[in-house]
Parts: sequence; structure tokens; C-alpha cells
Amino acid sequence: MAEFDLVVLGGGSGGYASALRASQLGMNVVLIEQDKLGGTCLHRGCIPTKALLHAGEVADSARHAGEFGVKAEFISMDMLAVNAYKDGVISKLHKGLQGLVKSRNITYVEGHGKLVSKNTVEVNGVQYTGKNVVLATGSYPKTLPGLEIDGVQIITSEQAMSMDRVPSSVIVLGGGVIGCEFASVWHSFGSDVTIIEGLPRLVALEDESSSKQLERAFRKRGIKFETGTKFASATKSANGVTVTLENGSTFTAEVLLVAVGRGPVSANIGYDEQGITMDRGYVIVDEKCRTNVPGIWAVGDLIPTLQLAHVGFAEGILVAEEIAGLNPRPINYDGVPRVTYSEPEVASVGLTTAVAKERGHDVVELTYDLAGNGKANILKTAGSVKLVAQKNGPVLGIHMVGSRVGELLAEAQLIFNWEAEASDVAALIHAHPTLSEAVGEAHLALAGKPLHAHG
Repeated sequence: MAEFDLVVLGGGSGGYASALRASQLGMNVVLIEQDKLGGTCLHRGCIPTKALLHAGEVADSARHAGEFGVKAEFISMDMLAVNAYKDGVISKLHKGLQGLVKSRNITYVEGHGKLVSKNTVEVNGVQYTGKNVVLATGSYPKTLPGLEIDGVQIITSEQAMSMDRVPSSVIVLGGGVIGCEFASVWHSFGSDVTIIEGLPRLVALEDESSSKQLERAFRKRGIKFETGTKFASATKSANGVTVTLENGSTFTAEVLLVAVGRGPVSANIGYDEQGITMDRGYVIVDEKCRTNVPGIWAVGDLIPTLQLAHVGFAEGILVAEEIAGLNPRPINYDGVPRVTYSEPEVASVGLTTAVAKERGHDVVELTYDLAGNGKANILKTAGSVKLVAQKNGPVLGIHMVGSRVGELLAEAQLIFNWEAEASDVAALIHAHPTLSEAVGEAHLALAGKPLHAHG
């Protein structure tokens, strides 16, 4: 039996962040991962999807090159080359992460770990005991009852990331972040795409104005979608997959992508046996990511917080610093930046108008149209920056739609998390011409002194 200050079960975003920070703080750490260091985000999630999205962006640039005076022609997608590019990005980051873990003198163990006592994880017959244990076993792609994933005609996002062909047509079941990103990718690659979403609108967790703008942009691109009616069944044939909705309407395509969310990986790993409080498979924690069992912590997609890699990073760091006695501030999940990396992108931080009103705020809103932004015109992108604020008070939410607006969240999260008022931001100078000016212009207008906007 090997003894450590910290045993981390799971080498994804939350797990390796906790291990790295704990080692930095002087702890003796073992990090256990059954697959590859970096987890879902690096190998089957964030990184590969964004590589595919960029390949799609290049394809669209070729199609529309003439609009910019460039003579170019889109011929076809070479999926072997696309996958080689994507896998090259993953490999480089994977090697860098392996080197980082090694440089911190973290003991790295490959294999399936199981919690066999309140302070011990067993892997390949060897037990690793720690003064503290961090559970970071991540998530898996969910499906619906009666909908069998065969990996060929009916697939999840994990199979979608390594396809060797561009399907002629695709039905995307789920209009959330994952569904909209893959719809955007496949349309750019040349597929006929239809999104099926049971909720009334796409990206339903975003502000309603952002959903409407994304839907408008998707219609303009030729991406079809059906919202507000739930899935009933799917049948396979030699011609593809036919999806039937509860209202009786049917849709047929070569491939059905099931993108209905992700569930926690928590079964048969010993969590229940050790008395850890669970709910629908999620491990329940307090504001410092402590479970109900002293010395056991949980982070990332395993707990019912936002399923985002950067949230996992933050939770892993939080736990390491709490164990080290640094008493870090709990995470304000309202202040976490969120992005859907479709074309156009949808980016936000803070409260939507509906949530702000539900919480009793006296809300004022301001929307700045990107039509007034020089860089947006150069890029030929449409969209807006919407501010949700407390009347005579701080900015409560920033909601953006447009190409590359995810890059504007660095400033947006500072505005929200530092409880800035519109007048505070209006005094700042934004470089011209940049998309970031749109953030400045929105705050200028909300502060009552619009420049490149009608007051």
C-alpha cells in the first residue's frame, strides 16, 4: 500500500488541476486515470470539437472568399486530413500535459480505480491511500430510453469526432451547446442538417434574445431546426434513420447524432459503498466541493455544477487550496463564462433577463447591434452585445452573439465579477477597430453617452 497526501481519481480537467495545484502547494500526490491524461475535454470534447469547428470555418471562408475579393474555390472535405489535423492538436497538448505532471513529481497511475475505503483507491490490485481523496471521474454521453447507440447510424458526440466521411444528411437530437456546435460543423462540411429540440428554443439556458439571434443565423445558413416537440422514437433502415416526434412528424437522415446531455460516471466505483451522498448519479458537495464523508471531495462533471472544463479547473484548484488551508473563496457559478462555439458564437456571463427578474432585480437592458462595429463589418458578422443591469447599479449579465465573441468574455467576466457599473466601463478605452469596442459601446450607451449608437 502506497500512502499520499492526496489521491486523485480521474485525470480530466478537474482531477489534473487538483493534482497540479496540490503538488505546487507541497503535497505528495497520486493521480489515477483509466484512459488518457486530459480526459474528455482534451480527447473527446472541447479540443477536438473546436478543431473541427475551425476546419469548418476554413471551408466556409473558401466558399465565401469572393466576397472579400479573393479568388478561391471550395472543392471538398478530406476527412482523413481533417482528423490528422485535429489529432495533431490533441497529441501536442497531451504530451505537454504529461510533461507537466511529470515535472511536478506527481505519481501517475494508469488503470481503473475504485474507492475501496474512505481514504483508499485500488487500481490493478494496488491500493493507494491518502489523507484526502478527490473524486473526478467525469461524465459520459447520455441517450434516451429505447434509443440504442450503434456507433454507425445512431451516434454520440464521441463517435462524431472521428468520422471518416461527411454524412449527406444528419439529424441532431438536442439543441443545446453540443448539438448546435455539431450542427454548425456538419453544415460547414456540406451536410444537410436538422436539429430536433424538445424545449421551445435552441441553447435554452442562454438569454432568450441570444437564442433568437442564433436561430435567425442558422436559418440564414440553411441549418433547419424543430423546437418545442419531444422525441418519440427512431427506426433504422438501409436508407438511414427516421425520427418520429410526439406530434407525429417524421425526419429522415443518414445519421442521427444524440446530443441530449452528459451524465456522471459514478456507478460501480465504490461511491455508494462508502456512504457518499448521491443524487441521480451525481455526487453532492458543499460550496467547497466537500462530500458528506470527511476527507473525500468531488469536482468536475461528477457534481451537479456547470459541465465546463474551466469549471473543473476552478473546482480542482479550489479543493487543493482548501486542503492546504488557504481558505479560498467559493466559486460564484453565475460568474462563469459560457460559450457555444457555433457560427455565430453565443457567449455569456452572469444572469439572463429572466433570471435577474426572478431574483427580484429592477432590471434595465441595453442591446448594441454589431452592425455599428467596424471589425464586425470587416468580418461580415451579425449579432449584438446585450447588457442586463440593476437600475442605477451593477451589470448583472452580458450576452453576446457573433463570430469570435467568445474572445470578449475575458473582459465581460471581469465586469460581472467585479460588480462594475456601466459608467465604470464607459470610462475605459477600447482599441479601434476591434470587436471588443462593442462591449465598450454597449456600456457607453447604458451609461447615457452613446457614441456609435443611437441614443
